[in-house]
Amino acid sequence: MKRSPSNIMRQSSLTKLGSMINTAVNKRAGNGDIQWCFSQVKGTLEDDVTDADIISCVEFNHDGDLLATGDKGGRVVIFQRDPISKNSIPRRGEYNVYSTFQSHEPEFDYLKSLEIEEKINKIRWLRRKNQAHFLLSTNDKTIKLWKVSERDKRVEGYNTKEENGAIRDPACITALRVPTIKPMELMVEASPRRIFANAHTYHINSISVNSDQETYLSADDLRINLWHLEITDQSFNIVDIKPTNMEELTEVITAAEFHPVECNVLVYSSSKGTIRLCDMRSAALCDHHSKLFEEPEDPTNKSFFSEIISSISDVKLSNSGRYMISRDYLSVKVWDLQMETKPIECYPVHEYLRSKLCSLYENDCIFDKFECCWSGNDCAIMTGSYNNFFRVFDRNTKRDLTLEAARDIAKPKTLLKPRKVCTGGKRKKDEISVDCLDFNKKILHTAWHPSENVVAVAATNNLFLFQDKL
Repeated sequence: MKRSPSNIMRQSSLTKLGSMINTAVNKRAGNGDIQWCFSQVKGTLEDDVTDADIISCVEFNHDGDLLATGDKGGRVVIFQRDPISKNSIPRRGEYNVYSTFQSHEPEFDYLKSLEIEEKINKIRWLRRKNQAHFLLSTNDKTIKLWKVSERDKRVEGYNTKEENGAIRDPACITALRVPTIKPMELMVEASPRRIFANAHTYHINSISVNSDQETYLSADDLRINLWHLEITDQSFNIVDIKPTNMEELTEVITAAEFHPVECNVLVYSSSKGTIRLCDMRSAALCDHHSKLFEEPEDPTNKSFFSEIISSISDVKLSNSGRYMISRDYLSVKVWDLQMETKPIECYPVHEYLRSKLCSLYENDCIFDKFECCWSGNDCAIMTGSYNNFFRVFDRNTKRDLTLEAARDIAKPKTLLKPRKVCTGGKRKKDEISVDCLDFNKKILHTAWHPSENVVAVAATNNLFLFQDKL
């Protein structure tokens, strides 16, 4: 059996969706620091978490009124913003369950004797063109285009069938009736409109819709394919880094994304810590990049783990298209697309783990793939860490904040205190020792509302929402 590049490079898979939603509200203090408080919880807090309930991706749609999550069980749950909270003053970020459907089922590849998980790796929304919503969801091999629509009216008085759908005996039809439309209880339907399959040999790690809203890309460990949303039986391979001899494999593709404005530009990151920008106007096959973003290695920090922790797990272009962020194991870097030599900003996420890399390697945590995201105005970035911590960095003030997505908050509007980690010596009252961190609790998936300071944070099978209260 062929060795997968994922196994060769020890790429860890993402984690998934749950049955609960926690909403929290943030209040800005007079000194400019950000404070967060608990607002709402839906669902039950259970200690027994099944593998299928673990959240694997979180994604707001383009106006932020819908929030989709995918899980390891192949389910997609869509939350809709509560109209009362949206129209209240000040606006609140509260979401209710809108639709739930099974997107993918477990499969088996008989030719390769390989099980294909139902786990949802990525969800991407298409811009709304009519009353229905459309989204792409993918597992390791198959991408599906889903239509989510509402139905609040039904037709009664058919001539050829009964109200229950049974076909009437033509001999019993003695008169013609004019069907009438009557109101009914709102029903949200999700139906698959396109299935894009059989185009990837390795596991799909990224999908990205182009700004033209007609094409999208899908990336696996070694290739990136370009699809048209109306054509399911063929795609165009635009990047292929597979060597002739697989023994010469030195890197894999870890993430890929289209430029938010320029439909001909895309970027993809690699396990070697590099980001390549490709322009499809230069050549149809983008094996030769237009720009290469790579930070020179500091010889003083070189170690056995240097190559592993420099692997980029996620890359996101800013909403303006001028900048991009990349997440490696220990930090988040901000790049200017006009400057390839080095990042313009670098934010350490959990530098205190540098002394723990050996134990993190032994328990495979060093291969965790953390995502990152931009705020709607590109002034802040967010990413996750361990112990259910997540980090928010303000690019203007250079302030950073560590918060915990905890389940033990009992009352609404309970303030969440910023958390601090101490590395040794005497521990202060509100600090937690680095030796006490729970590495089984990790924030891998985050999303930021496109126009407001509302963020979604996935913690195992729980989805937390936080809002900046002005």
